[in-house]
Amino acid sequence: MQASITFIMAETGIWDKTINYEIVTGNALWRFGLILIVLLVTLALGRIAQFFIESYVSRLDKKKGENTLSLVLKCLTKPISVAVYAFGLHLARLCLVFDNPNTELVEGLRNSIETGWIRTARAVAAIAVAYGIYKLVDVVEHYLIKLTSRTHTKLDDMLVPVVRKSLRITIAIVAAIFILENILGQDVKSILLGAGVGGIAIALAAKDTIANFFGSVTIFADRPFQIDERIKIAEYDGIVEEVGFRSTRIRTLNGNLVTIPNSLITSSTIENIGKRPFIRRTSNITITYDSGPKKTARAVEIIKDVLAHTPEVTTDPDNPPRVYFSDYNDCSLNIYMSYWVKPPEWWLFQEVNERVNFEIQKRFEAEGIEFAFPTQTLYLKKE
Repeated sequence: MQASITFIMAETGIWDKTINYEIVTGNALWRFGLILIVLLVTLALGRIAQFFIESYVSRLDKKKGENTLSLVLKCLTKPISVAVYAFGLHLARLCLVFDNPNTELVEGLRNSIETGWIRTARAVAAIAVAYGIYKLVDVVEHYLIKLTSRTHTKLDDMLVPVVRKSLRITIAIVAAIFILENILGQDVKSILLGAGVGGIAIALAAKDTIANFFGSVTIFADRPFQIDERIKIAEYDGIVEEVGFRSTRIRTLNGNLVTIPNSLITSSTIENIGKRPFIRRTSNITITYDSGPKKTARAVEIIKDVLAHTPEVTTDPDNPPRVYFSDYNDCSLNIYMSYWVKPPEWWLFQEVNERVNFEIQKRFEAEGIEFAFPTQTLYLKKE
């Protein structure tokens, strides 16, 4: 099959003629059909290889359980299919003829086709290798999760996804630079140098992102809180759900999910409520003035006895329950009560408070001790 291609180079005046030759330097149409068949066959072989590997891994997991070999094979299943396709590209290049002596050749066209084809095949092969390394990060993540699960802290559990993302980004960048410079022949250094001014502008624009990244590093290093702990930062009070590269997510007591930049966390005062060993309650119990000294003393004894028989109220020497007849209010006699509840669980704390309140109320009623409420006594003087 003959074709006619006209090359017009008006600027240089080198060529201004029509060159007649067979399609792409003497290659018949059937050769292109053969290339298509080779590529389709290699795609099919890649799928078949992927199927057999997945089947073998499934049988291996059932027989021996999850192990290193099965993890590696799972990660390499798709990269192997890409590598098979790269091999197919190399084979397909052999179907073309670039030096047919019976055909007038265009040397520049021949070199560009041959060189471009080889570079493309090599680039796909390099992508397959980089993809395989990229997927093998999952194996590293698997063993990191096992390692961090042995520790008591949950914050290092959040470090695992950060390490995974960092490794994958590094692999992708190194692979892109290698392919551009060593396979495609691009001068990466010149590209990076030319992008230097733009990089400075980007760095200035991304200074908050960089600050948040170093904030996350500080959080992982200092560990001011753990995952699932309750903390208070500024006006936000809630449970830590996730610590990421840029921000930390807190589920507030109202159920709202708040995302706080890590740079703000490292520069703020953090109140770690989850680290408290107990929860303290202070309360003022008021009784009427006509209770008298005996009933007042009895009220103090009742409150002390109630707290002494509440198992969740700590009786540590450093933090015993405190009950005192503390003051004369405007309308009542004031009894100060303070105690500590352990373990420091919020809803348990509320339950203990309820039991203490009911028991004090019941005992006061049995003793005839009345709670005070705001009252006023008016004395009228007759003229």
